[in-house]
Amino acid sequence: MKDKVFKLKSEYKPDGDQPKAILELLDGLKKGLRKQTLLGATGTGKTFTVANVIEEWNKPTLVIAHNKTLAAQLAQEFREFFPDAAVHYFVSYYDYYQPEAYMPVTDTYIEKDAQINKEIDRLRHATTQSVLTRKDVIIVASVSCIYGLGSPEEYEKVNLKLEIGSKISRTDLMRKLLGIHFERTNADLNPGTFRSIGDRVEVMPISETFIYQIEFSSSPRQGLGPNSGKDKSLGLASGNSYISKILKVDPVSAHVLKDENGIFLFPAKHFITEDEKVKVALKNIKLELTQQLKKFEKEGKLLEAERIKRRTNYDLAMIKEVGYCNGIENYSRQLSGKKEGEAPDTLLSYFKRDFLTIIDESHVTLPQLGGMYAGDSSRKKTLVEFGFRLPSAKDNRPLKYEEFEKRIGDVIYVSATPSELERTTSDKIVEQIIRPTGLIDPEIIIRGVTVKENYGGQIEDFVKEADRVIKKGFRAIATTLTKKMAEDLSIFLKEKGYKAEYLHSDIKTIERIQILTQFRKGDFDILIGVNLLREGLDLPELALIGILDADKEGFLRSETSLIQIIGRAARNVEGRVVLYADRMTKALDSAIGETTRRRDIQIAYNKKHGITPQTIIKKIKDITEELENKHEKAVNAELDLDVELFKRTFGQSKSNKGKGERESVKNLLLSDEDRNKNVYEKIIKIKEKEMNKAVKELDFETAAILRDEMVVLKGKMDKINSIDKK
Repeated sequence: MKDKVFKLKSEYKPDGDQPKAILELLDGLKKGLRKQTLLGATGTGKTFTVANVIEEWNKPTLVIAHNKTLAAQLAQEFREFFPDAAVHYFVSYYDYYQPEAYMPVTDTYIEKDAQINKEIDRLRHATTQSVLTRKDVIIVASVSCIYGLGSPEEYEKVNLKLEIGSKISRTDLMRKLLGIHFERTNADLNPGTFRSIGDRVEVMPISETFIYQIEFSSSPRQGLGPNSGKDKSLGLASGNSYISKILKVDPVSAHVLKDENGIFLFPAKHFITEDEKVKVALKNIKLELTQQLKKFEKEGKLLEAERIKRRTNYDLAMIKEVGYCNGIENYSRQLSGKKEGEAPDTLLSYFKRDFLTIIDESHVTLPQLGGMYAGDSSRKKTLVEFGFRLPSAKDNRPLKYEEFEKRIGDVIYVSATPSELERTTSDKIVEQIIRPTGLIDPEIIIRGVTVKENYGGQIEDFVKEADRVIKKGFRAIATTLTKKMAEDLSIFLKEKGYKAEYLHSDIKTIERIQILTQFRKGDFDILIGVNLLREGLDLPELALIGILDADKEGFLRSETSLIQIIGRAARNVEGRVVLYADRMTKALDSAIGETTRRRDIQIAYNKKHGITPQTIIKKIKDITEELENKHEKAVNAELDLDVELFKRTFGQSKSNKGKGERESVKNLLLSDEDRNKNVYEKIIKIKEKEMNKAVKELDFETAAILRDEMVVLKGKMDKINSIDKK
């Protein structure tokens, strides 16, 4: 067998049903079974089972989740299991997205409007670069992986290779960077930008947050001395120069991290097209416009003809002059040279080798994958029909489900409640019911929805139940049917003095992840949600779930949804679920029956092996820590440095004046006896002075960092004051 590229690191060994499930899934893969299903009850360690399969199968792996929050959690878990591998998070980079659309009934045209999250865009580039260059790759993606991404061949072909001794001028290097869509700036560098300082070019790769400093000399072996640039700058700029040094540098501290011999710089955009292809594309777009105008004129659609003529000619002029136009993705078929109806390039196209696909929570993810094309096609059809887009715009689309299936190879569906699709198409279904922790499915209690004599109804009862749980140090969740009810219940609980927060689809990606992390940490005790709290969310601190209006039949209260919601409380030994219902529905009856079956299997296993159930203990980590921008990192790094320096100099003499304010802070403050308050107060005063000085010097970036440091320090001081009061 080939050398293993994946090395699983965990303090645990497979237990319960896990060893059997791992062996059965691997046996299926070895036998060439293309589709398998892992039917794993909540809390049985499905992710750990999958991690063991990935290690043994030893192939690049794509994990698809149905929402960004779950994808973030899975990415963090796989990073813990495979710390040496390239584990990446690939989701849509839009914080806000309003697609282009036209509504004929009201004659309303809606222009595309989007807000791109630059940090997520950086992670997407890190993903594609790793897939193209490494074997030990695990990509955790949302369904955005089936949307157009640009040709991997073009993306890989135009990467820029720079080595010590390479003959290239500073000017030529900057031209090449512009050619692969890097932007020049004179300000601070962000991913995908570069700047020229003297005879040095500094560039920040699109997928990273460090800087490469590229220095030049007039000969392959000659380094630049302090004064060497004075008489050689003309040569270095015009072509008689060589790369003499490549330094990897921290952008905040300016410390040299590594002396590089050579580097690769990938394009700053995924959509790359050669100049010759652009010329051909422009001709084909003009030809398509001519054909569409004839069609509209023949049908008597003069308004539509004029509309498409103006728009297309404007777009053609923009592409020709600046290489870009708004909505350029609608010409992707022409620019890529693909045929009409041909599937677009997606993330799947970047996997050149045989790879394994894991579809997490498949009962939800598969319908999403299957439904994306139809919705997009309907919208594009209307735009084309009314002259807002050329017919080729319809090929700027997600993959059809059949196209997706052809591109994924071996697949393992993972779900606690697989749908009929997985059950009927899988070559093998592997069941994993027993939890190694011994945890039993939560106790289910049924109570009424409406207010009755001596019973205040579902809200009052949930508050009482949540109060008991919170006093024990655990958390509670309430699931509602609408966003409005989630928000209203959150306000009601806050007015009652509870620390509560709501979570629904209107909340941005990173904020969602932060809310769940804060919930686990205990920053608030009650979380209210709609359907985002069902599949895959791992919350060991959760001991109570109240399912409001459980008897209202529909998608949110189906058998599958109810089993998934109930499963969220299966990671805590004291987990309980209260179903608020005035009548018994078929979905309730089935969900309770399946939960009881699983409880019986686990109880029998525990009795046989003498296991006492234990609550899962899991580290609280947040993927958003790596999404911090440079400013946030600078604030945190600076404060950490202050604390470390204060510790080292504690108890030293105060007579260090004249060495600058930071030196005086180091030696003065930690000699105070009252370290709790005086230290923070004095640091804040000194930082305030430094901030005002920076503002006067127009150094607004330093001033902003100092301001945020003061906010953090004041927060710490407030905590100390609150402890003192107690």
